[in-house]
Amino acid sequence: MTQFADALKTWRKARRYSQLELAHEADVSSRHLSFLETGRANPSRDMIQKLGEALSLPLAVRNQMLAQAGFAARYPQRDWSSDEMAPIREAVDYMMRQHAPYPAIAVDRHWTILQMNAPAELLLGMFGARVGLSLLDLVLDPSVQSMIENWPEVARHTAQRLRVESASRGGDPRLDAAIEVLSQVPAPDSEPIGPVIPTIYRAGDMRLSLFTTIAQFGTPEDLALDDLKIELFFPADDDTATALAALGAS
Repeated sequence: MTQFADALKTWRKARRYSQLELAHEADVSSRHLSFLETGRANPSRDMIQKLGEALSLPLAVRNQMLAQAGFAARYPQRDWSSDEMAPIREAVDYMMRQHAPYPAIAVDRHWTILQMNAPAELLLGMFGARVGLSLLDLVLDPSVQSMIENWPEVARHTAQRLRVESASRGGDPRLDAAIEVLSQVPAPDSEPIGPVIPTIYRAGDMRLSLFTTIAQFGTPEDLALDDLKIELFFPADDDTATALAALGAS
């Protein structure tokens, strides 16, 4: 069995497809798919593209499978600060500026902060967040954990999110290491009763309860964009909304 054949079979099983189901989804005969998985047939470049789309594979994995089949990579990884990425940076910056007075950040696959709006710099900066630093390092820092009022709930939710992100990429050592640490946090005393689990930050007399939504680019053709997530913070209660509005006006 070739490396490509082994990878295809592994990803098909990870996505919980039978050979027949994947063949239908990728518009290929089940017989040909079987031959690809056993190494009896070699894939074309177009076939790898079809299978990557059908399996919703990360672009980095598609590049790897192309290389395993003897083809050049299709998807580049442009530098975030390059001229080619300027329209993307401007779009992200516009979205985050419009989100003020609420915090907003852009992060990569390892939660490294790429951009922050002014409220995020002001508020999350108090917890050590800054461009170039990974939020994983922050959530694993005991001093930061002590400033999160509902840390057990946040730790469990964060571990669950990381499991999904790691699984979507066939496993990621850095995410998996964070999951291992977070999974050792004792379970919360009670189950959540609200529609979302907010993160409740405490610093001195300040208490802020925030939940987040995540936005991503819908048609990435670049590894950096495939990894990019824009996290928008919203107040979970009226006191937090009032505090953020007051901070934004100061």
